[in-house]
Amino acid sequence: MKRTLLLLLTGCLPLMVAAQLERKPASEVQEVELIFHAPRHINLLTVEPLDKKTLHFAIMHTFGTLDGGIQNLYGLDNGANIQFSFEYALNDKFSLAAARQGRDKIYNLYGRYHILKQTQDNKMPFSLSLMGGAGVNTSNYSFLQENNPNFVDRSSFAFQIMAARKFSDKISVQITPMLAYFVDANPVFLIEGDQNLYLALGFSGKYKITGKSSLTLQWIPNLNNDLRNNLGVGIDLEAGGHVFQMYFVTSQALNEQYLLAGGNGVPGEGFRVGFNVNRVFATGRRKNK
Repeated sequence: MKRTLLLLLTGCLPLMVAAQLERKPASEVQEVELIFHAPRHINLLTVEPLDKKTLHFAIMHTFGTLDGGIQNLYGLDNGANIQFSFEYALNDKFSLAAARQGRDKIYNLYGRYHILKQTQDNKMPFSLSLMGGAGVNTSNYSFLQENNPNFVDRSSFAFQIMAARKFSDKISVQITPMLAYFVDANPVFLIEGDQNLYLALGFSGKYKITGKSSLTLQWIPNLNNDLRNNLGVGIDLEAGGHVFQMYFVTSQALNEQYLLAGGNGVPGEGFRVGFNVNRVFATGRRKNK
């Protein structure tokens, strides 16, 4: 009996080994991770998705221009334009967000949808995401009396297409065609333009210098000829679950619509200090292993 069992096991062993060798990974296509450090890159949104049931919280600041010198502490004495934003992922592809910018006290609601994800085998060579949002200016214009703008007049909209590629472990690039629409380009609003529709093409770049830090670049050429362009350079640092972004930028605006219509400084003259703090929180229950 023992001899029979031994013969059976000896005969089955090669088949068992072959079966194990033929096993395939659960997912043969591996997606490229961390094209950028966070869902925000200086002022622009990125293709970086959130995991399902996670919350991204960001605090963004820009200060006055550097040309005030040491007397104004290079713009820090001029006060900051601050924006808070909360973005929650309903699933791995779609997230909803709310943001509030101090300049013009504008509230924004927007969503991001991730259509394509770059793969390591380059069968999908880039990632593609969409963003759409709407905002309302809540500043007090009661001094205008009968010309006080109503809710519709205060409304504005934004749309972006984000296409990005991680060319190597060090270099990532994103191109962002973007538009903003103001129902009423009222001169009392803190925007530089007087048009309803604004178009721009954003460029984002990242050069990784260590495992936790990267040099960053942002350039937003404004396609409305009467407005100046937006330029930013900085560094991203990952530390303790946070992503800190410190940069010099020519625009004080942080809201997506205001990035296009809010006016930009001249590089070399209008640079100002800015920094963002990004944090992602898991809100779902952990699965027991």
